[in-house]
Amino acid sequence: MSRLDVFINRMVSQRACIDFAAQNTAGMTGPVFELGLGNGRTYDHLREVISGRDIYVFEREVASNPASTPPGDRTILGDVFETLPQALERFGPAASFIHADLGGHNLKKNDEFARNISPYVEPLLAKGGLMVSSDRMYFDGLQEIDLPPDAVPGRCFIYRKQG
Repeated sequence: MSRLDVFINRMVSQRACIDFAAQNTAGMTGPVFELGLGNGRTYDHLREVISGRDIYVFEREVASNPASTPPGDRTILGDVFETLPQALERFGPAASFIHADLGGHNLKKNDEFARNISPYVEPLLAKGGLMVSSDRMYFDGLQEIDLPPDAVPGRCFIYRKQG
């Protein structure tokens, strides 16, 4: 499979999983967390499919397209290993939906990062909330669920906090 095909599968899966999570958490009131802004494409999509909930973005440094840049009061800057514990203190286990696309092109490094970040993400999710990730995560208390029909297996993962 070409790198272009891998990229297309990732984008199609990401959109399908984000749409699924937005629909399946629509009745929840907690905030939505976007871990990693990049150029802002998924943040922009989240704004389109999420209504009535604040979207907070966690990023080291904002470098997004100006049209896809969150307002300053919903941008949490810094290293996620510091900002996620701070968010837990601020919000508690309240996030209705968390999306993460934090990996790069090195699959081994992505897996190591996912193992390290998972314990910081899990406590932020509200009961019944969903976590969508471009990489397999390692949670003790979240259950991996089936992908929506349009998603390509292995290109995106969805986890639910039972409750």
